Amino acid sequence: MDRNKPRLGTVQETLLIPLYARAVENRKGDPLLRDARAEEIVASIDYDFGRFDGLPSLTGALLRTRLFDQWVADFLAAHPDATVVEIGTGLNTRYERVDNGRARWFELDLPDVIELRGKFFTDTPRRTTLAASVTDERWTAEVAAHAEGPCLFVAEAVLPYLPEPDVRRVVDLLADRFPGSLLALDTAGPGFFDTQETHDALSKVDARMQWYCPDPAQLADWRPGTRVVASHTLTSLPAPLLAQLPLPYQQMVAAIAAQRLPQAEGYRLNLLSLP
Repeated sequence: MDRNKPRLGTVQETLLIPLYARAVENRKGDPLLRDARAEEIVASIDYDFGRFDGLPSLTGALLRTRLFDQWVADFLAAHPDATVVEIGTGLNTRYERVDNGRARWFELDLPDVIELRGKFFTDTPRRTTLAASVTDERWTAEVAAHAEGPCLFVAEAVLPYLPEPDVRRVVDLLADRFPGSLLALDTAGPGFFDTQETHDALSKVDARMQWYCPDPAQLADWRPGTRVVASHTLTSLPAPLLAQLPLPYQQMVAAIAAQRLPQAEGYRLNLLSLP
């Protein structure tokens, strides 16, 4: 079998970490989530995934994905004909996991990522890939022209790798072009940000986060009318979601929460309502 050699930029390489996490998890008898497609893709890529074997942060990536999946599923339950935009889509398979058969999807990433993604995914009338930087406002015209219903933008493991002025630009861009939309994003606090060099996964790649956010409530100050709808750490997930997890993972989350580690407490998953 011919295997694809990924030719990705420094930050873009990080997309392989959550992809591998989902692939490994799919092999388990009682997983956090099922993702057979991720397992197929990993088998088709020529990359040293073994560097990530056994890393605790793979579980963190899966918990993050479960919450973001839940937010998308809840959004589509309330707005079945709405639009979901994956910012920095990487090789994500959220469409395969939670699509409702009616929503409009856009999957945005840099050209090198979209080239790799094109080897595994095909556009459809409801699903469109966009090759652009999130800071380039031109991509918003394509979404605005074809979006249906309200919009949910999902930026999973993306914005912390941008400088703060660029993050602010993205928030302004979305608020200006898509008023009333929702934005799901993760934020890294100082405790997480300052330990990147020793982080179990990030220390295996060259990419580093450039923006940290001590308190997600501050995001509401960036644009008048912005609201923080939800904000969770990986150890304070919503009770209904936590109850759905396999028991060993529930116990693991409780054990980590009891330790109150700065790295764990400072990394948050947030849902914003834009004005």
